[in-house]
Amino acid sequence: MGIKHLRALILAATVIPTVGMAHHSHASLNRDDVRTYKGVVTKYGWTMPHVYLKVKAPGENGEVVEYTIGMEHPPAMVAKGWSKTTWKPGDRIVWQGPHDKDLNRHYSGLSWAETADGTRVGNSEEMVAEAVPSTDFTGLWKRSDPGGFEPHYKPPVDWPLTKIGQALVDGFDENENPMVTCGNPGPPKSMLIPYPISFTRPDANTLIMERELMDELRVVHFDRDHEVGPPSKMGHSIGWFEGDTLIVETSNFVADKWGIHTGISSSEQKHLVEKFTMSNGGLNLDVEIAVTDPVYLAESVSFSHHWRKLADREVVQAPCTMEAAQLYLEAGYQ
Repeated sequence: MGIKHLRALILAATVIPTVGMAHHSHASLNRDDVRTYKGVVTKYGWTMPHVYLKVKAPGENGEVVEYTIGMEHPPAMVAKGWSKTTWKPGDRIVWQGPHDKDLNRHYSGLSWAETADGTRVGNSEEMVAEAVPSTDFTGLWKRSDPGGFEPHYKPPVDWPLTKIGQALVDGFDENENPMVTCGNPGPPKSMLIPYPISFTRPDANTLIMERELMDELRVVHFDRDHEVGPPSKMGHSIGWFEGDTLIVETSNFVADKWGIHTGISSSEQKHLVEKFTMSNGGLNLDVEIAVTDPVYLAESVSFSHHWRKLADREVVQAPCTMEAAQLYLEAGYQ
């Protein structure tokens, strides 16, 4: 199946558990004061960090006021059936949600909304599920570690390496990076590169990770009995949730140059356990990785990094060519 066809399938069949996040401006809402409102849309903000609506509607005393309806970020709203064209100025809307604690403030959360023809969209339930952790990892993410990415570009320091692993680090040469000669590594190295990664759910049993500028898709199966294919750089990944944390266990790899980290390759015996947990109300993703490979590592190694949510957009892909790679290596000189 081609990537374009798979993207179409993903967009047409996304299935996400309905969960909630409440933070920032939502803290001002009175969850015991849930109301139903009617009005006319004046503005629809398809924006980060949150989608919002401005609506002219009757206020407390019947006068027309402008309400603001606060929602979630665009990827979360896409999972609930919304898009950047769901509303436009002039559309009639009926919605339900908790009112602001300050009765003089025209601000509302959202439980559901209906269009003029009675179609109900976006039953987010976020305002009645504040204490429920979110497991909706869909959307576009990018590494955002404090202090920058300098450690990514060099071999890690003080890792417990075998003689083979230590020899690779001792002889490290950045020009040996397989990526500059069109050789993309698998995880965990592919998860450390500071390019965006898209998480999508084509169905309830599958999560797909697509890293920008890398053709290979990484597939996580929630069905533990899913058939294991031939060994590959991406391996075979099984996922499950423990509370609000996504656990991904991966094996069935091929040997992979720099497949563990910058300067450290991996063997067929590589084994990964990754933990993904959202923070900051779903705008950040904390990632912990434990990797075992007896050929290059004297013992299992664990490390972590931090991602941030990006505005929803298509993942950028571009072909790698040896001509461009050569220009990169030679800095334009022959």
